[in-house]
Amino acid sequence: MDVIVAPTARLSGSVRVPGDKSISHRAAILGALASGVTTIRNFLRAEDCLRTVECLRDLGVTIDEDGDRLVVHGTSGHLREPDRALDAGNSGTTMRLLAGVAAGQPIAVVIDGDDSLRRRPMDRVADPLRRMGAHVGVREGRYPPLRIMGARLRGITYELPVPSAQVKSAVLLAGLLAESETVVVEPVPTRDHTERMLAEFGVAVRRDGRRIILAPGLPAGREVAVPGDISSAAFFLAAAAARLGSKVTVEDVGVNPTRTGVLDVLEQMGAAIERDPAHEEGGEPSAWVTVRGGRLRGVSIRGPLIPRVIDELPVLCVVAAAAEGKTVIRDAAELRAKESDRIAVIAAGLRSLGVTVKERPDGIEIRGGGLRGGVVDAAGDHRIAMAFVVAGLLADSPVTVRGAETVAISFPGFFDALDELGGKTTPLGGAGNG
Repeated sequence: MDVIVAPTARLSGSVRVPGDKSISHRAAILGALASGVTTIRNFLRAEDCLRTVECLRDLGVTIDEDGDRLVVHGTSGHLREPDRALDAGNSGTTMRLLAGVAAGQPIAVVIDGDDSLRRRPMDRVADPLRRMGAHVGVREGRYPPLRIMGARLRGITYELPVPSAQVKSAVLLAGLLAESETVVVEPVPTRDHTERMLAEFGVAVRRDGRRIILAPGLPAGREVAVPGDISSAAFFLAAAAARLGSKVTVEDVGVNPTRTGVLDVLEQMGAAIERDPAHEEGGEPSAWVTVRGGRLRGVSIRGPLIPRVIDELPVLCVVAAAAEGKTVIRDAAELRAKESDRIAVIAAGLRSLGVTVKERPDGIEIRGGGLRGGVVDAAGDHRIAMAFVVAGLLADSPVTVRGAETVAISFPGFFDALDELGGKTTPLGGAGNG
């Protein structure tokens, strides 16, 4: 699906965004391994998380849908060998986390995905799982499908070569069934949803500096409330920040400190941001976040900030193009191994919209000053698609986004929510929103 996005003078209103994708994945997986029943409220019913649900069902887990709740009947750590390859679709989270789960099971599992996922490296997760004792095969030494023969695992101390919450989580999930303590050492902190949720499920896990230390044990089923996804909210908050006179509130959105780098960057650029006092449920803080539009300036984004803002960098690149001055992003080579090479794709798209861009191996430099209309391609990447929709809102004339259907991977209601705030989009060959 291609959409035409009309420029907008301002955005205003309040919206709710879908449940957090990272938390939804983890809640379903821990519920599957737990003893007893886990009920998940506000589970993200989008393509990536639904892939995790279907893979768990293939592993013998009973999962029911009850209104806005997902009910997972735990297996007490005993999964069934699947009759077919698990299909992770486009979801790297599904593949990496389930690799950790399968590593400690006495079963053979193949985890595959679509063409995009088959191009994403998986050696970083295969290596620590092999060190723990699992047999893990990959294509050409690093690519999916993953072929896993589970084994009795030993606890290890594993130092992440690069920051990765998914690899950290895979090792910790494998550690649940290991014979001894598992330790993961992070170079810099990454999103900590797995550690928080493990603790809420009754698993003995603690942090000591850069070390996360997990004792073997099974989680106990519980009720989980999933807050709104800050990564989905970021598109509306960033667009509002870049338009004078805009005021947008996102209700009940997750504000886990390991995920709020986007708010910090927007504030550094000059945006006015209000956060209602956060409340915590199930170990995860959430709040109402309001952004008022203003004149933004370029900033430097690098170092320890990068893991806290990695998924929001595409839309921040777009906002940087509308700001005054230069924005420099470094230490973000991880973007090249996402659903697309996000550095290359965002650079090409911004150039086609008249922006001066310099691509670096680990980042990008953007000369602000405004965007013009044009045509851009989402390259099969949901976050790129939504970022380019924001570009259309901020440009001086309409922008056509090709491949916009990919938003359904993480945010099926994206265009309806944008319409509530005053954004106008027209699907080619169909009626428009707004």
